Amino acid sequence: MGNSALKAHLETAQKTGVFQLTGKGLTEFPEDLQKLTSNLRTIDLSNNKIELLPPLIGKFSILKSLVLNNNKLTALPEELCKLKKLETLHLNGNHLRQLPAAFGQLSALKTLSLSGNQLRTVPTQLCALRHLDVVDLSKNQIQNVPDTVGELQAIELNLNQNQISQISVQISHCPRLKVLRLEENCLELSMLPQSILSDSQISLLAVEGNLFEIKKLRELEGYDKYMERFTATKKKFA
Repeated sequence: MGNSALKAHLETAQKTGVFQLTGKGLTEFPEDLQKLTSNLRTIDLSNNKIELLPPLIGKFSILKSLVLNNNKLTALPEELCKLKKLETLHLNGNHLRQLPAAFGQLSALKTLSLSGNQLRTVPTQLCALRHLDVVDLSKNQIQNVPDTVGELQAIELNLNQNQISQISVQISHCPRLKVLRLEENCLELSMLPQSILSDSQISLLAVEGNLFEIKKLRELEGYDKYMERFTATKKKFA
């Protein structure tokens, strides 16, 4: 991509606060963006070949949305965690194995998509994020859901297409969790905590494609309580 084209993009971004450059085969984060650290509210560099995010990412002080789907990121810099205004972070289809230690400092974060990475566990840092609404961890290599999940503030947690065979009973204590997606995992019915049905806020539990028949779910204690929540929610949205 020529310099003049990039220059035009930068000029537009300066006026609009949006920098979008997708599917251009970029191998690195455009350095020229550092001129716009105080302008940009949105950066979208999806469908490129970026392997590293430079530390300068931490300088985009008003950034609200960062979209880097389908790149080649294997790690994220700690500096990313300085983005106090960041509300949306999409990192689907990369090679991430973990999140930076300070990730819980992204205090404004509402939507986090990490589908199609190489995470092996639900990152504990997510529990520090108080405004989180939607977390997508589908298509990773997660095998169990740890006790710390009880602190998670999310409204929707998507764990579809992982390798989950164990779930902590603490998941029933998530204060705001309404939607839990666990389709296509390795769950036996006996490993699904019954408290999810009998004693949680969850009103949509998606568990198709595990190691049990869905109709067996209906025989579990607490299923009727779950159905009451499910039906009440359906009416609300109908």
